[in-house]
Amino acid sequence: MTDTVQLELVSPERLLLSEPVDMVVVPGTDGYFGVLPKHAPVISTLGPGVIDVYRNGAIAQQYFVDGGFAEVNATGVTILVDEALPVTEITKAKADERRIAAQDRLDKATNDDDKRRATLALRVAEEMAAVAGRAA
Repeated sequence: MTDTVQLELVSPERLLLSEPVDMVVVPGTDGYFGVLPKHAPVISTLGPGVIDVYRNGAIAQQYFVDGGFAEVNATGVTILVDEALPVTEITKAKADERRIAAQDRLDKATNDDDKRRATLALRVAEEMAAVAGRAA
């Protein structure tokens, strides 16, 4: 049997995925990075983007995440996110609706904190639109 890395993908609502995989590629805030078995320990913040889950040498699943954190150690990776959606469930219409709502929120923002949050929501919506309809 080949070496694997234990992947735990967790949202506030539930454990989304918990299984051994060949490799995981995650959207770090400084760029995408891959996690293989026996990876050096690291903690990273995540930006909005796609998590690629590899099995048998190919992408088996993809999840769009809005950001979060990844903790990597020699045996596994735990990814904590507020939101994770299978890429296959993201449509252009869903992404456009989210972008319009985020832009409206930004237009109505009255203070710096509201503007910052609305800008982040718009960035997430734009990243979501970029992956709409894409599948492994």
